[in-house]
Amino acid sequence: MKKLFALLLCMLLPTIAVAGDNGYKVTYDGGSIPETKAGSGIKLYLEGANIRFVKDGKDIALIPASSVTEVSYGQDVHRRVGTAIGLAVLSFGIGALMMFSKSKKHYVGLTWADGDKKGGLVFQADKNEYRGILAALEGVTGKKAVNSDAMTVKN
Repeated sequence: MKKLFALLLCMLLPTIAVAGDNGYKVTYDGGSIPETKAGSGIKLYLEGANIRFVKDGKDIALIPASSVTEVSYGQDVHRRVGTAIGLAVLSFGIGALMMFSKSKKHYVGLTWADGDKKGGLVFQADKNEYRGILAALEGVTGKKAVNSDAMTVKN
């Protein structure tokens, strides 16, 4: 009976793992997707010739990969001052150490032009997934991702 149960588990686990969701959870930060507010949790799906964004099980944007004109990325780094102040109330030593820690947010931007329909958006990706998302976007679109932090703006 134990061997039968073990065999059944060995056959079911790979099937369950393959049937999992292959999208990325990201946070919409702004852009030209109507009726979607900044800070909304959405899912990103990279499907061969299309880049699809889904919110609450409904497609909110379907972008042909061939129409993407630019892929960019950047980071927002800030100190955790609020957390340090809160911890300093409890323990001054831990609060002082917390002042030296930093927090990073990773952003990915897309711009596209599909005929006369043009648009763009920025989303925040998880720190463990943004490199994978960038590599996948580069592969699907054929465009090299540009580091927006390294770009300089001249007036």
